Amino acid sequence: MGIGFRMIAVPAVLVMLGMGCTRRDTAWEWLDEQPHPWTLSEEQVSTVLPEFREHFPDFQDRIKALAIWRVGTPYEIFKLGEEVEPDPDPIIRVDVSDCTGHILTTLSLAQSASWEQARKTMVAIHYKPDSTGRKRPTYRSRWHYTTDRITDNPSTVDITRTLATEEDLASVEIVLNRQEDGSEFLDLDWSRPITAWYIPNERINPSLLRRLPEVCGVAFVKPSYFKMGMVVGHEGMVIDRRDLVHASESAGKTERVDFLDYYFPQGGPFYDGIMIYKFVPLDG
Repeated sequence: MGIGFRMIAVPAVLVMLGMGCTRRDTAWEWLDEQPHPWTLSEEQVSTVLPEFREHFPDFQDRIKALAIWRVGTPYEIFKLGEEVEPDPDPIIRVDVSDCTGHILTTLSLAQSASWEQARKTMVAIHYKPDSTGRKRPTYRSRWHYTTDRITDNPSTVDITRTLATEEDLASVEIVLNRQEDGSEFLDLDWSRPITAWYIPNERINPSLLRRLPEVCGVAFVKPSYFKMGMVVGHEGMVIDRRDLVHASESAGKTERVDFLDYYFPQGGPFYDGIMIYKFVPLDG
């Protein structure tokens, strides 16, 4: 009986593994067959979102799938708003995107089964709570600064200091939204002193990428922005510890490229370091 059990059990495990591989392959085949998101209406997005949940039940897998699905989205900067003055642009949209829009829209879609739910999720992610804990879409309550968001927003959590020792990191002390002359960069009646830790260029290599989560956010540090009260000049997603998915102004669309090839072009890096953050669902 013992021998018979072993002979039956091994093929059963192999069959189960094979089924898992088939399901995963089928999910990515399904994704390849979907229409481009920027061509869809809100109603059509509502139809496809439950299918993403069915094919990619894992939250991180779903973020990755949605990010890849959105590759090719036309680039337009500063196209998310509150639908009222001073920024009447939509709260959420998929027809165009910039770098932060790609991150937040993908994160919202990954937690939603309809367009209306995605809109509500965007409000929960993109805006700070007021004194009563309520989140309302207003220009001043928006998370305008990536560094502020990834160090204080529970949906995009900074993990930079878990990836390297303090000796291998660089840091900058800065007052966000405060320019060199003391004025505000944006009219927010808000500023925040912060120490931002980042991984400098000499520590960005294949070894670092291997330590990243399979899906994570990356923020690109630009020291020339420090004088304006900013740390980050761009952001995107790293997937499979190899590729960058980001809304690219130079490409005119959201693209998927090799991360190290992007970061270290022939003319030398455009940035001076990176911050890495993980994605956390609203339900924790």
